[in-house]
Amino acid sequence: MRRMKTTTSTSDPMSALPSLAGTPATLDDLMRTDGKAELIGGRIIRYMAVGHRPSKIAFRITRSLDDHSELIGHGEAYGDNTGFAISILPSGRQSFSPDASYYVGSLPVNLMRFINGAPIFAAEVRSENDYTPAAEAVQAAKRADYFLAGTLVVWDVDPVNNWIDCYRAADPLNPKRFTLSQEADAEPALPGWRVSVDWLMR
Repeated sequence: MRRMKTTTSTSDPMSALPSLAGTPATLDDLMRTDGKAELIGGRIIRYMAVGHRPSKIAFRITRSLDDHSELIGHGEAYGDNTGFAISILPSGRQSFSPDASYYVGSLPVNLMRFINGAPIFAAEVRSENDYTPAAEAVQAAKRADYFLAGTLVVWDVDPVNNWIDCYRAADPLNPKRFTLSQEADAEPALPGWRVSVDWLMR
């Protein structure tokens, strides 16, 4: 999960681009925003770039997901910075941009636009700033939003400790932890898909 950009204080875990004359930002505004961003509460939340290790792990998750999609001929794998537009949630969230994801719904008529609906699986890979209490709270809130939007499984990928906490919509407060020497799964979102934790963290 990329660190949210801060424009006011480096201790503030969330910041937003100001909208014109106080007007809430829209998905069209988000489409015109450079870099990785999400729309929450009418504000465009931008994310900082990440380093080598989180990026490499996210890429490998996407690579494995894409191989799975090709194998079964169903669903689409997406890498970092893909936008998913959703109906507004109680939190105010209107979009997601996971580090890696898998989607099985209909594609937009205009393939240059955001995907309509939440992915069934999302992976959020921690950056070096994602280990504070404030960051933990942001991650927990985002997982709750994923599940409200219809995502079945969310991975919290920890490159420092070399493990993956797998959260499932059916039991969102009790993740299963996958560690080195194990294969991680995303059941029930992706039946049959398995990936080596050692390979992801290598």
